[in-house]
Amino acid sequence: MRPGPSRYHPIEGLIVMPRVSEDHLAARRTQILDGARRCFAKFGYEGATVRRLEETTGLSRGAIFHHFRDKDALFIALAHEDSRRMADTAAEQGLVQVMRNMLTHPEQFDWLGTRLEISRRLRTDPDFRREWSIQAAELTEAAAARLERQRSRGRIREDIPTAVLLHYLDLVLEGLVAHVASGQPTTHLDAVLDLVEDSVRRKPASNI
Repeated sequence: MRPGPSRYHPIEGLIVMPRVSEDHLAARRTQILDGARRCFAKFGYEGATVRRLEETTGLSRGAIFHHFRDKDALFIALAHEDSRRMADTAAEQGLVQVMRNMLTHPEQFDWLGTRLEISRRLRTDPDFRREWSIQAAELTEAAAARLERQRSRGRIREDIPTAVLLHYLDLVLEGLVAHVASGQPTTHLDAVLDLVEDSVRRKPASNI
């Protein structure tokens, strides 16, 4: 829906600009994020130039940066959107399910191929590291809460602290992201995740 033309108010003698609907703004933001995801996935962070962002979103740089301050802000917003989705999954089904979703719906996570560039930015750019940590915390908190709930129900092993289990699962997640992003075959990865899931479960008491 496009905003209508401006009109002249006969009483006040003012030019009245039309109000852009919230639906229109939300649709435009989604269009930008979807195009940016494809652009970052194909060209990487550095290769996702403004010209390429224009091509993949179908919008001008003015339209893109009307919604996002700069490329960093756009990337962080994309990370936030995906982290929120991953956090919702982790809260309801656990962090291993997040990993399974990466295997069954790789098109939703292909932008994570920029992870090596992200790692470099995290080491060298304090502002980027601060903004990124906010997004990462959402997923970590959701996964930790899920582990605690499962522990209280007797489903998670009690001999290892939750923080250690969470760190273990996070390292597996990082490894999976790197593996998938580098184009390596995903054969047997479901079975690997079965093994990971089994390793954090509480084992039945022995009758011996």
